[in-house]
Amino acid sequence: MTTFVDRVELHVAAGSGGHGCASVHREKFKPLGGPDGGNGGRGGDVILVVDQSVTTLLDYHHSPHRKATNGAPGAGDNRSGKDGQDLILPVPDGTVILDKDGNTLADLVGQGTTYVASQGGRGGLGNAALASARRKAPGFALLGEPGQGGDVVLELKTVADVALVGYPSAGKSSLISVLSAAKPKIADYPFTTLVPNLGVVTAGSTVYTIADVPGLIPGASQGKGLGLEFLRHVERCSVLVHVLDTATLESDRDPVSDLDIIEAELREYGAGLENRPRVVVLNKIDVPDGQDLADLVRPDLEARGYRVFEVSAIAHKGLKELSFALAEVVGAARAAKPKEEATRVVIRPKAVDDTGFTVKLGDDDIYRVRGEKPERWVRQTDFSNDEAVGYLADRLNRLGVEEALMKAGARSGDGVAIGPEENAVVFDWEPSVMAGAEMLGRRGEDHRLEEPRPASQRRRDRDTERDDAEKAYDDFEPF
Repeated sequence: MTTFVDRVELHVAAGSGGHGCASVHREKFKPLGGPDGGNGGRGGDVILVVDQSVTTLLDYHHSPHRKATNGAPGAGDNRSGKDGQDLILPVPDGTVILDKDGNTLADLVGQGTTYVASQGGRGGLGNAALASARRKAPGFALLGEPGQGGDVVLELKTVADVALVGYPSAGKSSLISVLSAAKPKIADYPFTTLVPNLGVVTAGSTVYTIADVPGLIPGASQGKGLGLEFLRHVERCSVLVHVLDTATLESDRDPVSDLDIIEAELREYGAGLENRPRVVVLNKIDVPDGQDLADLVRPDLEARGYRVFEVSAIAHKGLKELSFALAEVVGAARAAKPKEEATRVVIRPKAVDDTGFTVKLGDDDIYRVRGEKPERWVRQTDFSNDEAVGYLADRLNRLGVEEALMKAGARSGDGVAIGPEENAVVFDWEPSVMAGAEMLGRRGEDHRLEEPRPASQRRRDRDTERDDAEKAYDDFEPF
């Protein structure tokens, strides 16, 4: 059974905002006391939060679909709907958030670090909030916005100072078990380690973490064995420790060739691993032949510039020297690391000529309006209510959309689309629909929209002309 998962695809959906309420206050001897419809509640967000007590993404492997709750609709008597509850998803320290195309959205390192993966929709305003001196009793309310949704990929990259790399059965698990309190699985067959193991080491006043990842073999960077699946767990380390087996039973292997092969795989994988400090550990010197081989290859390795340590995890030889040497390298790496500054709040005011929307003529001869406000207003409009549609026209006019359409060359009856191409609201533009709340009729109606639309009238005229022509052809009698 799978107990460790370090990469999952998560399908998240935030809560939708509650609809606003269109209501009129009524009481004895006062049947029309004014609008009292409340606002809808905000939809809940989906938030990823680093929790250092979580070490795997297993829960999301079994349950990849997560959704926050919706906001409640508003009600009469000025009662606003309840906000949706945020969905908090704990993730391990070192989780990287990617989109479907592999682009990094966030790198979550440190207890409590958060990322809003999906934002809840705004609640719609009730008619009490929409009332004004010109529109005293609105017969409509705004709809709640749908919550954002989508897919994100979570990748776990272990946060460790030291990473042990080497062939399977080189003794990495035994080494981490004696250097720290970690208790990995240890056996005398290859690929005993199937998941990364973390341990905490104390050397003098320095405390650092050490990671043991599954063994690498030739071709690991291309996906052979378990290497490619777990190489991401050594990306954050400050120092790489090559654990070389000096007592291997395979005749075609020796510590130097093992080192060359692992180094080639690290260079092939990239991610900056080729530039990390290296330490070489010649393990299993408790075996007589192992000590002889270590004495033979040590001068060659030191000639290459490596710091070499001879150890035996079983006999506990050379461990103290190795532990303090790693502490020294980790300390130097931490000192060289730039100090993190407090996050500065950067305020970027909008340009003076920034209208907040754009108008462009598409290849299909439809004028497309894009912008946060127009698109949000369209999503909040109840198109079954004429007064709500008239209110949308007033808002767009005040924003300057109508003027921008005129400058772009739009004429009465031309097609206008507001929103993304795959989910846009398309209508025939009529510039005569001007702002004017004083022109409204009964609640829920807007007589400006009762006049025939120019494009619709032209279509009806063309249909009539075609029908007349077909009838004339049928009635035609040749001589």
